[in-house]
Amino acid sequence: MTDASAHPHPARPHPAHPHPDSVHPARPDADGPVHGTYEYEPARRWEDAYLSGNGRHGALVFGDPYDDRVVVTHHTLVRPNGAEHARPPELAGQLASVQDRLLAGDQAAAEDFTDHRPLQWVQPFHPAFQVRLSRAPSDEPRRHRTRSVDFTTGETTATCVGGVSRLFVSRADDVIVQQVTGLDLDVSLDHRLPGAPADLAVGQGSVLTPDGALLTLRARYPGSDRGYTGVTLVVVTGGRTALLLPGVRITGARSVLLLTRVRRHTGELDVAAEQRDLADLPHSYDDLLARHLPRHRTAYERVTLDLHADPAERGLPGSELLERPRSRALLERLFAAGRYHLLSSSGLCPPRLTGLWTGDWDTAWSGAFTTNANLNLQTASAASAALPEVSAALAALIERQLPHWRENARAIFGARGVVAPTHTDGESGYTYHFAREYPHQLWTAGADWLLKPLVDHDETHGARDPRTAAALAEVALFYEDFLTRTDPDDPGGRLVVVPSYSPENRPAGGSWGAMNAAMDLSAARHALLTAADYHPGTADADRWRALAARLPPHRVNGDGALAEWARAGLDDTYDHRHLSHLYGVWPLDEINPHDTPRPAAAARRALELRGAENDSAHGHLHHALIAARLGDGHRVAHALAQVLDGDFFHDSLMSAHYPHRDVYNADAAHALPAVLIETLVQSTPDRLVLLPALTDALPSGELRGVRTRFGAELDLSWGPDGVRAVLRPHRTHRIEVRTSAGDAAAQPLDLVAGEDHVLTLRTW
Repeated sequence: MTDASAHPHPARPHPAHPHPDSVHPARPDADGPVHGTYEYEPARRWEDAYLSGNGRHGALVFGDPYDDRVVVTHHTLVRPNGAEHARPPELAGQLASVQDRLLAGDQAAAEDFTDHRPLQWVQPFHPAFQVRLSRAPSDEPRRHRTRSVDFTTGETTATCVGGVSRLFVSRADDVIVQQVTGLDLDVSLDHRLPGAPADLAVGQGSVLTPDGALLTLRARYPGSDRGYTGVTLVVVTGGRTALLLPGVRITGARSVLLLTRVRRHTGELDVAAEQRDLADLPHSYDDLLARHLPRHRTAYERVTLDLHADPAERGLPGSELLERPRSRALLERLFAAGRYHLLSSSGLCPPRLTGLWTGDWDTAWSGAFTTNANLNLQTASAASAALPEVSAALAALIERQLPHWRENARAIFGARGVVAPTHTDGESGYTYHFAREYPHQLWTAGADWLLKPLVDHDETHGARDPRTAAALAEVALFYEDFLTRTDPDDPGGRLVVVPSYSPENRPAGGSWGAMNAAMDLSAARHALLTAADYHPGTADADRWRALAARLPPHRVNGDGALAEWARAGLDDTYDHRHLSHLYGVWPLDEINPHDTPRPAAAARRALELRGAENDSAHGHLHHALIAARLGDGHRVAHALAQVLDGDFFHDSLMSAHYPHRDVYNADAAHALPAVLIETLVQSTPDRLVLLPALTDALPSGELRGVRTRFGAELDLSWGPDGVRAVLRPHRTHRIEVRTSAGDAAAQPLDLVAGEDHVLTLRTW
């Protein structure tokens, strides 16, 4: 991800102590991990608002029963900015000349591989509007407010003396459901959010219905025929409803139910049809929740982490717990929150840079899906943390964009097959976001990285998805057409990846477009071999394996580190936030301490030399994931400490891109569960490694329900008295078991489908 200027937030205020008569949210169970969080005050900033979502609609809930705001979002809400018409550059005719120049030693040649267009950002993600729920004028004081979010149900709750507000976003009915009891309310829809265009054309409607009212908000983007419409059906039980334009005033009601949807569209939306759809839903909060829970709770509860934390710390509000960065209770809660937010933001699409949420139209980096580290880190735990919903969302995004990926391959490289873009808004998969300092049009490794979680999913479930097989074949076809140049200085005639780009770095003293970036070598090799594995016994598979065998190995530089560019003469630039050159370590299995100890040692040296550059959260957690694969628990702990000590988390337990809660960003929140899982257990289709990178911060605990790539569920417990693992295999298979990433000998283990197997450190 490209850098951004800092906009530091004020220091986190110390939370107010509750009044003895406060209405408290349900207190966490001190005997087990917390599956929620709470505060004694409403959110003051939208970044601290509690989150709910179903992978399509999202809600940011401030949690003030007296004057609540619910910011509504949707994955499809992107503002037209010209990018909707952008296409990849037609560069294929220049490719051979640029390759010749690079091979002849012209290190700046790739800077001419462009059509010289100005940098075009993807369409920026933005919020729709906020639902305003203000307490009708009253002489009663506003006091004793609390708010909470329950990860197991997806519900946010706000309470005060005499009133309760509850909200969730239904995975079953794709609607935001909110119920308020005990309060007189003024309800309206308000588009006035930070950064909203001044010339956004907005129209509002408010009409009474037999059950309450219907509120609508129509917005048309400046200079476009595209827009969006929000519809809120207000169902009132008892009391009186009166128009108070642009909304309604409700007095004396026993309860108020709000059902909200937003649609992005061209032309006009059929609001009457939307009203009928909402009216056909049950007008009972509890009935709607009951329809939602089997889809949300079942997914959330598949995996849990218990670090035997201090019960007193488990009971703290989130803001206080964040002030204790060494607390195991904090790690428990961040693990739980990370899985909750990852699930809640995955459905129509996987998570964006901001997950599914934003309260500001000026989202950093357009709130895009950034595929050269960020999306990849966020989805890292999809298979192991038993969230196939995330894998399915990623697969859906890829499938929709494959036609655009084909056009990228044709236009830029004159090749068959597919090339993925570095940035996408979810609508367009074309490569058009690039500049001299960020020549993303050169990057060819993206498709392999995006497909890797889908391969992991297939391994975990023991069945190969034909859509993944077809996509892998298209990646291999691209490499067939692209990998045609050989190294004139290599007597073995090995292939050269030229041009080649290591996101978002460049060789010391050189240009960004180079040759044989380590990531490109690993990605090409992995894509070709994996495509061959998915198409066994075919001539294609034989051809792809032969092509992979012609790629050069990685290079070890003069510092003993795995070089970021395998081409001699291209020296490393160590201080950088990306770790693209260690792609073979994580997420791939190409380099590991067990099978390739010498390359693993070089990779470890490369990791030691890598700087943090601008302290990006994704850089620290990427570092931690690679360190875990290399068995370096000390380095994992250091990387985690950089994030936990750096004030990266908002009170909502959503994260920031930079320290001091600067720039709302989901990378740390969503990647942290993957780091903790990889620290405790790793698997390949034929191997299990227990406690590969255990740190002193995790002296004991229980990790339950994780999935392995050899098709077994795993419950792991560890502590001073030993280690115990229970495997529940779904297929019969022989694996090897290791207890660390060191030199301990592997032990064979025969698994039988349906038969539990218990392991201890001395019993196989």
